[in-house]
Amino acid sequence: MTSLSPSPPPLQPGQSSGHDGQRRGRKLRISAWKVAGDLPASFRYAAQGLAYGFASQRNFRIHVFTGLVVFGMGLWLGLSTDRLAVLVLTVAAVLVLELLNTATEAVVDLAIGRQFHPLARIAKDCAAAAVLVAALSSLMIALLLLVPPLLARLGQ
Repeated sequence: MTSLSPSPPPLQPGQSSGHDGQRRGRKLRISAWKVAGDLPASFRYAAQGLAYGFASQRNFRIHVFTGLVVFGMGLWLGLSTDRLAVLVLTVAAVLVLELLNTATEAVVDLAIGRQFHPLARIAKDCAAAAVLVAALSSLMIALLLLVPPLLARLGQ
């Protein structure tokens, strides 16, 4: 693959790329500007995105842990496969939106740096609100699916 611009020098841990996308010494992917040349590279980049989300985003870790607990409860309560699938889909929706929120924040920070702009605030707030709506909906779905069999198991 050829590029119109030369490859940027590799970043050392803790070195700034000149953009606010790298905060607190987080290491950026070298050659992030390149397009994946093959399918394994695409999966590798996606895995790097998941790893970044898990390593850097507290809320993403909370959602992963909560999703595992909810899914474990569903298995323990013997939910049908269609009900387990609904739980998986709702948890996945929250995780996807959390990753999109992270991407939105990074792009906004890259575009405006440390400056304040009301549209940047709107973009970040709306992305966070999307995660909140999905998380609250996911909570309601989990309660609707888990509480009745939980009460039956506890003999209520």
